[in-house]
Amino acid sequence: MSKAVIGLFAGMALGFAGYFGGFGAFLTVLGLGVVGLVAGRLMEGDLEPGYFFRHRDDEQRAGFEQRRVPGDWRR
Repeated sequence: MSKAVIGLFAGMALGFAGYFGGFGAFLTVLGLGVVGLVAGRLMEGDLEPGYFFRHRDDEQRAGFEQRRVPGDWRR
């Protein structure tokens, strides 16, 4: 099944939810669709949790410290 057909079905589902259930149903279907998409991508290996959460290690903090303006009073 092509991505265009999947997009067509997703659009039709959102359209039916919006028409028959109102705006709240539209947002519910949209939100659950996004959650399902992210979960599917995580299971397929296309996404990794590290894309959503950044690790702050000492190298990044050191980079921040080096960007200070000389003579800055906030040491």
